[in-house]
Amino acid sequence: MANFRFHQISNTKKIRHISKIFKNSSFIVFLHGFMSDLEGKKPNAFLKFAKKNKLSFLALEYSGHGKSSGKFVNGNISKWSKETSILIRKYVKKKEFVLIGSSMGAWISLNQFKIFKKQIKGFLGIGAAPEFLENLMWKKFTKKMKEETIRKGIYQLKHGNYEYPITLQLIKDGRKNKVLNKKINSNIKVTMVHGEKDEAVPVSYSRKVLRLFPNAKKKLNIIKKGDHSLSNKKWLNIILKELKLLI
Repeated sequence: MANFRFHQISNTKKIRHISKIFKNSSFIVFLHGFMSDLEGKKPNAFLKFAKKNKLSFLALEYSGHGKSSGKFVNGNISKWSKETSILIRKYVKKKEFVLIGSSMGAWISLNQFKIFKKQIKGFLGIGAAPEFLENLMWKKFTKKMKEETIRKGIYQLKHGNYEYPITLQLIKDGRKNKVLNKKINSNIKVTMVHGEKDEAVPVSYSRKVLRLFPNAKKKLNIIKKGDHSLSNKKWLNIILKELKLLI
């Protein structure tokens, strides 16, 4: 994979990222999902695409993710969104960019519109999951699960082969980061790609995101038989085609 670097945000926090900069070119900014990192197939595919098309590229691992410092259980949407905007200011500066948000990354992307609205020239969501903490986790927790989370401040949520440590502070912070009630009046291209067989996030979430953009050129591509991660070669090629159309 790419040449990783670290950006020191504070005395105790460094964020691992990839930044590839071509002079005078616009940027692609990739934001990964919940408990993910930059070792996967998607960031690699977008970096290759950027290099091939002489576009600058930025992707980061939020604190508590990948090789960035910090504990996952101390993180939340507010912190991860802030880290993202710090790195965009540092590397993208005043240049225009296209945002790619995968799963939770789409939620963090929507938070960037508050700061960089004039610079964002396109938005590509992959299995977009804004406000998933409340709607897809907390609301589906049983009374017993909720009680344990409140009592211990954390719940170990088993999903497939993974275990997700869901903290009470993460859930509460999610409630402060509502994005589905705020229209974004940018007349950009907004494309949502969603797997038809996504078992983690319903396709309705991509539709909800598109409704936030009344003036955008909007598109929803539901990938036949596609799962949540959409990481195999065939699906990645579809996503890269959509990215090309956006740019």
